[in-house]
Amino acid sequence: MYVFEGFIIGLFGSLHCLGMCGPLVLALPLSHTKNLQRVTGGLLYNLGRAVTYGLLGIIFGILGRGLKLTGLQQWVSISFGIILILTVILPGIMNLSPVVEKITRGLTTPLKNRMSALLRQQRVYPLFVFGLLNGLLPCGLVYAAIMGAIVSGSVVAGSIYMFLFGLGTLPLMFLLIYFSNLIKNKYLSRIRKVIPVLIVLLGILFILRGMNLGIKYISPKLNSSSHGMEQKSCH
Repeated sequence: MYVFEGFIIGLFGSLHCLGMCGPLVLALPLSHTKNLQRVTGGLLYNLGRAVTYGLLGIIFGILGRGLKLTGLQQWVSISFGIILILTVILPGIMNLSPVVEKITRGLTTPLKNRMSALLRQQRVYPLFVFGLLNGLLPCGLVYAAIMGAIVSGSVVAGSIYMFLFGLGTLPLMFLLIYFSNLIKNKYLSRIRKVIPVLIVLLGILFILRGMNLGIKYISPKLNSSSHGMEQKSCH
């Protein structure tokens, strides 16, 4: 089923999470807590992220539904796949202009300030809200998952796709939280070297998805809205 692709992307893409968001996770006030508190805090944090992703899936599922009705769904998937691959081959194309960077900083700074305030509380239960806010931070892997929600062409499927994506990132992120005392930032920098490979694989997947080749799970036939309209007009 297509929505479970979100879980797979989250599971394998969580290497990206370890490399990029690892330092943030290591800052959570859980390294010196008891086992039960650490487990609770880790679950609350990751569940908060998954809930935010699910809500984003609703929003972009609506967009995907509109693209499906206009027949642009496949082209969007192919275009995004090409862009993902180009960001690895030509990383400079993703450099933000000063104006865009200023806007991005203006949106994320209040978010980060609120997250810092939650960390200063040194308590477990605010970590659910911390996870909710964390899910709104700019992230290339999340953008890829959002594109999957758009390609789904459905509000429900888009929401489930994104929520399962969040759950897919949970195992590795949870292990990072639970064994934070054993994991150092220097190891996270090594993990970042795997990220370009994951991005290229995602790009290929989106291109194949858009090509509508009829390959189960990889490039299944997408239902064409125009074909459905033609069938209705014949009755």
